[in-house]
Amino acid sequence: MPTTSRSPVIPLTLALVVLAALLGSGIAPFDRLTWIMEVLPAVIALGVLAATWRRYPLTDLLYVLIALHALVLILGGAYTYARVPLGFWLQDLFELARNPYDRLGHFMQGFVPAMVAREILLRGGYVRGRRTAAFLCVCVALAVSACYELIEWWAAVALGQGADEFLGTQGDQWDTQWDMFMALIGSACAMLLLGRWHDRLLTRFGTGQPG
Repeated sequence: MPTTSRSPVIPLTLALVVLAALLGSGIAPFDRLTWIMEVLPAVIALGVLAATWRRYPLTDLLYVLIALHALVLILGGAYTYARVPLGFWLQDLFELARNPYDRLGHFMQGFVPAMVAREILLRGGYVRGRRTAAFLCVCVALAVSACYELIEWWAAVALGQGADEFLGTQGDQWDTQWDMFMALIGSACAMLLLGRWHDRLLTRFGTGQPG
């Protein structure tokens, strides 16, 4: 079971895994510009975590979740979301009309930011009460999702047809709504599934969340 990270072992190991995946994905991505845009959030996250782990270490649970999210982004960047082999396997398994890998990406886009928000809010003592924390974390995740959709819109305007691989809509006119809905589901699942476990980990920082 993950514990809070007072040593660099776990975050360093995860960072090396993510860096290896990033370098491997960049050797021959399907579309170089799409790869850059898709992996940029992972690169930014690595930089922020490297700069803050000494003065503001996170729980190992959160480090693991951030690393998993980064790997999802990197894989999507390497193939483009509409061409990820895992997505085709899921499409065949569930007899879907499209490659659903981008749905997984947006699920993680809700799941992980919600947990990041939870850790910051509770450790900083900004909120009290599980329901209030959960509500605000879901709101933060939806705000992140909305901002990302705006970025996709700006990319589409700036790049025209060149943004198709980045958008990954696969002809779905409701793709934006689906993306935000998956982020909503992801954030809600994070609160329901990991809230109490996260509370136990936070007690090791001298914080915790009352029932």
